[in-house]
Amino acid sequence: MTDPYTSFIDNPIASARAPYAVVPHDSDALPVVPKALYIGTGGTVILRGVDGTADVSFLNVADGQVLDVRARYVRATGTTAANIVALA
Repeated sequence: MTDPYTSFIDNPIASARAPYAVVPHDSDALPVVPKALYIGTGGTVILRGVDGTADVSFLNVADGQVLDVRARYVRATGTTAANIVALA
């Protein structure tokens, strides 16, 4: 495999290099803080940002929307959105 971008340094606005499926949980942190979250099936997302001190609610998130937030937690309670992918 040839990757012409291997010499570039990763940064917050670069494309995701290691996306993973998010399983919302009330107490477990995400394994890697992502650059953003892709919401496959819309709804409500309850999360806490990497430097946040309280949870916030993203209401009426649309199918296919990207939330530009570096989340540390995605809570199960209150989150109705599904098929969430962390863009890490």
